Amino acid sequence: MRFLLTNDDGIYAHGLLAMKNELEKYGHVTVIAPITEQSAVGHTITIADPIKVKPVQRAGGFFGYGIAGSPADCVKLGISCIMDDKPDVVVSGINRGENIGINALYSGTVSAATEALILGFTGIAVSVDEYMDPDYSAASTFAARLAYLLALKGIRLPFALNVNCPSTTLERIKGVRITRQGESRFTDKFVKREDPRGNTYYWQAGRTKIVDDGEDTDAVCLKKGMISITPIHYRLGWRGDLDSLKGLDLEGLLNGS
Repeated sequence: MRFLLTNDDGIYAHGLLAMKNELEKYGHVTVIAPITEQSAVGHTITIADPIKVKPVQRAGGFFGYGIAGSPADCVKLGISCIMDDKPDVVVSGINRGENIGINALYSGTVSAATEALILGFTGIAVSVDEYMDPDYSAASTFAARLAYLLALKGIRLPFALNVNCPSTTLERIKGVRITRQGESRFTDKFVKREDPRGNTYYWQAGRTKIVDDGEDTDAVCLKKGMISITPIHYRLGWRGDLDSLKGLDLEGLLNGS
């Protein structure tokens, strides 16, 4: 099986390495990720500048391709030019910090998964709900099993999946739920400062405000210690059915069945 792995935290991120290690248990992994951090760039694509590609060495050998561009650029370039064979599944992550509610619109991690959908492939975005010292073990294991299951069954989903996982071990996960995107959002808080030359600048210091807007929403599910799987689409007004997910034993992925 073939997996295209990208992220928005950059090719040297720990979450990307954790995801790669788990995916390699099931097939070949091609890493194509931004050479520098691209958090919150949304669905930016590069059209006015050349996109440089740099082979990256990591963990004692060739690791993947670092791209001077966005996560969406990585998916486009990977599928169109770099990979010899098309991927069975595109995985984006693991992102430091949850991508829930309205914040999903800002996320480069999520946008890479929706770019896969635009190009006709199954895309999975994976995030954990911790930024400072995340534990990627549950997220990497579950997401790799999910990607393998979709590839094994040859399922081409009509939507992308936004997977948010507690920052913990797999044994402590309390369940898996298919959820809807809630109203949680980033609240702006700018810190005003002055540089040594007297120029004013602002530093974004906001945080995500969790909104309790229903048991079936991403934020509430995550807060209860469960993995949230939210079907998403590039058509913002899309209303489709979830039949292709209903037949999957998502809970079984927690114990490897």
